[in-house]
Amino acid sequence: IGVFSAKTPFGYVAEDGDVPGYYIYFGRRLAKGLLGSEDDAEFTYVEAASRVEYLQSAKVDVILANFTVTDDRAEKVDFALPYMKVALGVVSPDDALIKDVKDLEGKKIGAQVGTTGMFRAEKVPGAKVVTFANAAETFLEFQNGGVDAVIQDFPVVAYYVAQGGNKGRLVGPKMEAEEYGIAVTKGNKELVAQINKALASLKKSGEFQRIYKKWFGEEN
Repeated sequence: IGVFSAKTPFGYVAEDGDVPGYYIYFGRRLAKGLLGSEDDAEFTYVEAASRVEYLQSAKVDVILANFTVTDDRAEKVDFALPYMKVALGVVSPDDALIKDVKDLEGKKIGAQVGTTGMFRAEKVPGAKVVTFANAAETFLEFQNGGVDAVIQDFPVVAYYVAQGGNKGRLVGPKMEAEEYGIAVTKGNKELVAQINKALASLKKSGEFQRIYKKWFGEEN
């Protein structure tokens, strides 16, 4: 299972070197439904830009890593049913002049390469988009004052602000809504059907919502 290791709270490196997060818990429960045991889950750390390549080269069987379902991506991979609805969010320093999404015009925007956040940032008139391999590097540059704002998945920027990161604050309103899907190699309809069955079981038992609430403090 391909997951993130630098996108809190989805996956991140803890002080003891372990990589906990929403996707590790979710992935283990998914493996139980697919293989019969949580212990059969094997995790590989991926970056946003490498998700398709890891599937196509058989480095992973499944991508569980904030993979927004789009028509372009559906031409390269197959998606199971969506498991999370999210929107894009913007964060800027407290003392910045950016008070609204419109204020992003002409600004330097940090984004993670290969993500819908990057694609959205590229649509902002006059903006200079600076891309990074992962969310952790993006926020580090933000903390150092290298970018005026960051566009990321809303749960990621909301968590960052909640932790008091560099006096960052959310800029409203949220940007376009999207859905995350679990991706598999193109043509693997059997695995898609198995994943959909496992997801349905997790939702029916209430486990799916319990996992979500553990990491995000609310229901999806």
